[in-house]
Amino acid sequence: MKKLHVYMLKSYLGPFVFTFFIALFILLLQFLWKYIDDLVGKGLEWYVIGKLLFYASSTFVPLALPLAILLSSIMTFGNLGENYELVAMKSAGISLRKAMKSLIYVAIFTSISAFLFSNYVLPVANLKFGSLLYDVRQQKLAFNLTEGVFEHDLNDYVIRIGRKAKDNKTIYNVQIYDHTSKLGNVKVTTAQKGIMELTPNKSKVVFTLFDGYTYAEITDQDGYKKKRPFESTKFSKQKLTFDLSEFQLSRTNEQLFKSHYSMLNIKQLNKSIDSLSAYRIQRIDFFKKKFVRGYTVLGKNDTILDTLLVQADTSLLLDSITCPLIHNFEREAQVEIIQSAQGKARNAKEDAYIYNNELESRAQVISKHEVAWHQKFRLSVACLIFFFIGAPLGAIIRKGGLGLPVVVSVLFFVLYHVVTMMGEKAVKTGEWDAFFGIWLSTFLILPIGLFLTYKATTDAPLLDAESWKKSLERFNFLKKRKL
Repeated sequence: MKKLHVYMLKSYLGPFVFTFFIALFILLLQFLWKYIDDLVGKGLEWYVIGKLLFYASSTFVPLALPLAILLSSIMTFGNLGENYELVAMKSAGISLRKAMKSLIYVAIFTSISAFLFSNYVLPVANLKFGSLLYDVRQQKLAFNLTEGVFEHDLNDYVIRIGRKAKDNKTIYNVQIYDHTSKLGNVKVTTAQKGIMELTPNKSKVVFTLFDGYTYAEITDQDGYKKKRPFESTKFSKQKLTFDLSEFQLSRTNEQLFKSHYSMLNIKQLNKSIDSLSAYRIQRIDFFKKKFVRGYTVLGKNDTILDTLLVQADTSLLLDSITCPLIHNFEREAQVEIIQSAQGKARNAKEDAYIYNNELESRAQVISKHEVAWHQKFRLSVACLIFFFIGAPLGAIIRKGGLGLPVVVSVLFFVLYHVVTMMGEKAVKTGEWDAFFGIWLSTFLILPIGLFLTYKATTDAPLLDAESWKKSLERFNFLKKRKL
């Protein structure tokens, strides 16, 4: 039995590692396709891109791991069934349940590891990935001059070149507009030829210009707007240095992102949910007290509020009011009283609308924290359920390789993922309860796993065409007898 368990482990671990990294690679390609415009042309160092891809890969584990377990279990037992190894085990008195025993332990260990990963590693990976991606997206494109184009990348300077040599350093027909004085084009430098070079640390760019002129308007004299004094300087060689620090990747403090719900573990999420819920209750009490205190009459009598909001014509409103007190005033005073009441009614309606929006937004934030809390447990449960779907299904279909197992795995996983996304969206919008919305996909696939496991362990001919044909013939026979 020990040799059998070792053999089953070897048969399972190889496809599991292979499919896990394949799924991770596909998800990483999707990430690159989505953010390719934010990465290309910014002069990022290779280690920055490597860190970004590593952190992104870590955040994709909750998607890749269940898919890898499902696919590898189908492939493993499909290969065993296709090569009649399962038949040999059963003829030797070894049931499928005993053959799966060692792999069940592996699935339980994987589920526990998935929970620990989602609770302790995933929040840190989300923090590193989110902060680094934010900095990369805020990064400017790398400094580069295009022929015949006015480049505004350098602050307070506009540069245009007519032509660039093949060495990518020598430039011709150079024009540099200096806007540091904030007075417009009052200083311009032109040159027939120049050499553009970066300093060794790439923090500055140096332009060495030859045979040029510098034109400047004198703006430090009285009445310069009328006189327009002007000076021109000719040079044979001149060096201009520009700072490129703004093109370097600047890192944002990670503490600014640390309070996001996707970057918290279970203990931190519990604390945040309690704090947010308590503060929301405080805001509800505050709104109630403020509304009643500010609009005492409107709060006691809803009909007055409805009448004031619906009736727009003050003169018609006066005739419809039956309150005897208002008729003790003059006609003009009555109009002023009604207009004041209408203003208070509109303010009450606007305040109620604003308060309601605030409470809804706070409820949505709490729902997002609850979603993150349930997701940490759902991942480990999904890993275990997908094993009990894949292993018996592979033993039933008896097909290995990457053909039919891939198709079946994708169908199950797409169903699970679509229901998961639908439930999460409904919870975040407040339409569904957090427990029901998050665990709906799990409750959907759990009966499938139990059914397939029961059919495989009892050797039920689930996909046998002959058994289905006999069942249909028996059903038609019974139907005819009733008729």
